[in-house]
Amino acid sequence: MNRKISQLIMVWLLPVIIIEGLIFPVLGYIVFFMILFFLVLSYFKSRFWCSHLCPRGAFLDLILSKVSLKKRIPPFLSTNKFRWSVVAMFMVIFILQFILSPINIVSVGFIFVRMCLITTLIAIVLGIPIHQRTWCAFCPMGTLQSKIGSLNKNKK
Repeated sequence: MNRKISQLIMVWLLPVIIIEGLIFPVLGYIVFFMILFFLVLSYFKSRFWCSHLCPRGAFLDLILSKVSLKKRIPPFLSTNKFRWSVVAMFMVIFILQFILSPINIVSVGFIFVRMCLITTLIAIVLGIPIHQRTWCAFCPMGTLQSKIGSLNKNKK
């Protein structure tokens, strides 16, 4: 699938998840199912999700790129140490939200909406003064995809 076409299709999901998700938190389950899908996909296609199917990536490329200064992304942001520290931090935050929230369909959905909102705000704050895809250099999901993709010895 052509990258630009897939991004035009996927970009609409980000506002649906964030804006509509604040009103209808069960829409956060879209994020849950996207995570399941890309974790399986990443075994076969590594970070294909990031470049072709990620709604946030589509937003960053199609919208934020218009206002980004497009500077060089600082190299330390893509080091394994930094990337895995971010994965660990987000996993702790994610688990704490489950521990501190009542476990029901609405509150669990809202956990996913909130995480999507927070990570998108971080992406915007870093994307304007540096480069629109700065977040992608250390995105926890991209880090996991890279690792899972590296496990497939049959990949061509």
